[in-house]
Amino acid sequence: MLSYRHAFHAGNHADVLKHCVLMFVIDYLKQKEKPLWYVDTHAGAGAYDLNSIEAKKNAEFSGGIELLFAQRAILPPALQLYIDAIENFRARAPHGYPGSPWLAAHLLRAQDRLRLFEMHPQDFDILQEIMVHDRRVAVAASDGFAGLKALLPPPSRRALVLIDPPYELKEDYARVVAVLSDALRRFATGTYMVWYPLLPRVESARLPERLATLNHNALRIELRIDEPRGDFGMYGSGMYV
Repeated sequence: MLSYRHAFHAGNHADVLKHCVLMFVIDYLKQKEKPLWYVDTHAGAGAYDLNSIEAKKNAEFSGGIELLFAQRAILPPALQLYIDAIENFRARAPHGYPGSPWLAAHLLRAQDRLRLFEMHPQDFDILQEIMVHDRRVAVAASDGFAGLKALLPPPSRRALVLIDPPYELKEDYARVVAVLSDALRRFATGTYMVWYPLLPRVESARLPERLATLNHNALRIELRIDEPRGDFGMYGSGMYV
């Protein structure tokens, strides 16, 4: 949806979960030398300024990366890869937060490739500027749901796909299931990661159950920061891998 800007939510608890899991998976897949393709269907701007008007409007990062970063000296070793990446990024942008494209590019190798999709014109321009000198990366100002079809299977027969729509439209839930179902038919041995919000609505509650019917070789991870209250408000998020 062209109205959605992730800058308002950058560095929140959902980003922390999503990016920690993303880095775990990339690090695991790097154990094989064969090239890996990384596909991001909703890449966003790739990097964010937490001092910006958008980020500071609700200051969601205060309950996400800032909360975690303040405790980095006592965090478990499993989170160190993520924390190291944030420190690396902040060495150049002290008040910044990297998006999934930057984190993936930071961790991936010379032989790997990145294919990034972003439809919002302003975010696309920022993403393209960030990635312009990285020859591993191709950025497209188009629908990542549709663009994924043309990339599967990749030449190397190894791929990690992050599916991370804004879910502002109810149709996004059904599209995620349809797109993943099609991707599994085209490339069953790929690795797919679906991020989803935990919301007090039927579509949100049913999504993980619908994804589970597509493939039983999966991992479901959820982080809840609150109890559901009323008819709206995100009380956590999940990753379906």
